[in-house]
Amino acid sequence: MNKQFRLVIFAIMLFGVANYAMAGETAYERQRNRLIDMIQADVRSTSYFLGKDALDEKVLQALRKVPRHEFVPEAQRPNAYLNRPLPIGHGQTISQPYIVAIMTDLLELDENSRVLEIGTGSAYQAAVLAEVAGSVYTIEIIEALADQAARDLKRLGYDKVQSRAGDGYYGWEGAAPFDAIMVTAAASHIPPPLIKQLKPGGRMIIPVGGRFTVQHLVLVNKDQENRITSRQLLPVRFVPLTGDR
Repeated sequence: MNKQFRLVIFAIMLFGVANYAMAGETAYERQRNRLIDMIQADVRSTSYFLGKDALDEKVLQALRKVPRHEFVPEAQRPNAYLNRPLPIGHGQTISQPYIVAIMTDLLELDENSRVLEIGTGSAYQAAVLAEVAGSVYTIEIIEALADQAARDLKRLGYDKVQSRAGDGYYGWEGAAPFDAIMVTAAASHIPPPLIKQLKPGGRMIIPVGGRFTVQHLVLVNKDQENRITSRQLLPVRFVPLTGDR
């Protein structure tokens, strides 16, 4: 009887340890799922500006999969799944998840898409892009951030992302043309080199405006005849695009 009792106690202890480990493994996953619910609510509330009231399922799956907590400083990990930007050092931020979601969605990517990102920052956005696109090229002007991003992308297995330090205003001519371009810093105008590096039929999403003026997210389209059209979407707030210009 005592032996049976000890076996029962041992089994209960093992069950408890297993549950504890499972809870630890899924805590971030549960937080991501709650975050996605908030993002979807924000999309519905801004549907007038976006022209849609739901995100593509591929984008939702990417948000569920990418570990945002791995792309923020240790001190910010408790805040990793809040729906807001967070500081990452050097005066820069990791974008609000809602903004990451809509910018990714509006590019209408698929598994064959070749994407250029300007402003790597923490590399979280690049990782999300890698989940829905075929290949991602990303440029960061702050060398320390570019180096950290490259290490994190390699550590987390994002082999589809190529990154480098440089001035994103001029794009990545050696890897062009691109099916889509995403700019994650506000420019006073749409950089002509990026327009040139966009494929016919391609899309660009970029915040346009100054540091102390209203910025707007702008969706740029290049048709098959290389004609450019743009549509202003919603007001946003980004750090400025910097460089020697």
